[in-house]
Amino acid sequence: MSAEQRIQELKLELPPVPKPGGVYKPVVITGNLAYVSGHGPLCNDGSLIKGKVGIDLDLAAAQLAARQTGLAILATLRNELGSLDRIKRVIKTLGMVNATPDFPDHPKVINGYSELYAEIWGPDNGVGARSAVGMGSLPGNIAVEIEVIFELNS
Repeated sequence: MSAEQRIQELKLELPPVPKPGGVYKPVVITGNLAYVSGHGPLCNDGSLIKGKVGIDLDLAAAQLAARQTGLAILATLRNELGSLDRIKRVIKTLGMVNATPDFPDHPKVINGYSELYAEIWGPDNGVGARSAVGMGSLPGNIAVEIEVIFELNS
């Protein structure tokens, strides 16, 4: 099943395509790799999920923010590539969590994103190498920021 078909089957709704928050390209393609710049948890109404995990958001809310960030990345990719069926697999993800210094579960937060992509592309192609780290702050006080590298179909 293609990624586009899987998104329909899962009844996923992508948010509006995010606008860059600075001087950068949302996606850079070189060879068969797509490098996606950092995205935040953009909701369907255009708002962002904000707050510090461990104070403003609990683990479950932070996982939902990571999942929403994954959907925002898909909106950008569909806009840039024309179709998510051009994506072969996830190569590498960096997940950043706006968290208190004592928050220990950064990987569990980013699982909200990783589980979404595993649902779409399966456990082999939807799950790649990954880092999940805590940050003292993120732009606009967003809860999560994620960047990712994809392999494209030839």
